[in-house]
Amino acid sequence: MSITFYYAPQSSAFRIRVSLAELDVPHEVVRVDLRAGDQKKPDFLAINPNGKVPTVVIDGTPMFESVAIQIALGERYGVQKGLWPAPGSPEHLTALSWLVWGQVSLLGALFRYMANTSDYFPKELHNEKQAEQALTETRELLRILDARLEGRQYIVGERCTLVDLDFVAMLGWGLMVAKIDISDLKNLKGWLDRIAERPAVKAATAET
Repeated sequence: MSITFYYAPQSSAFRIRVSLAELDVPHEVVRVDLRAGDQKKPDFLAINPNGKVPTVVIDGTPMFESVAIQIALGERYGVQKGLWPAPGSPEHLTALSWLVWGQVSLLGALFRYMANTSDYFPKELHNEKQAEQALTETRELLRILDARLEGRQYIVGERCTLVDLDFVAMLGWGLMVAKIDISDLKNLKGWLDRIAERPAVKAATAET
């Protein structure tokens, strides 16, 4: 078994960083300097033609797209660790649904809002109406997640899974950058604070 993880701080690769830390699976970390253009060099494009992180190589096979990587890590290493439901179980189907929902629906709306408001993006590209629409959609999706967490400690079942870790990595950074107040979403705020205190999450955060 071998894992090489291509990583850059303050990128979507952070969610994989958190999962690998929690799984406690041996792996090699290769830092990719995005500003220097490491992701566009031929040797990197040979394993990920998109020129992006996260990228992993598992037993010689390259993988890209964080949702695909999370599923692969979960099914290969997470079941034994109790961090991923066994394939074929009802919880497994639920985990897949929420993981993809988080990365596509929720993060998509949140990213559109940031793209039209954040200093990370040129102000000349900001669009006020698009920002308003994206914020409305983001708040509605956050309410859906808050409702899901009503009476639950975790998103999927009775234990923390890679779904929780993926969400906390996404929202911990995204809500801060977007400056979205979630104080009225008590279930979501309590869950976010709780998962962020897990030792592996704190360790991965300190390494960024």
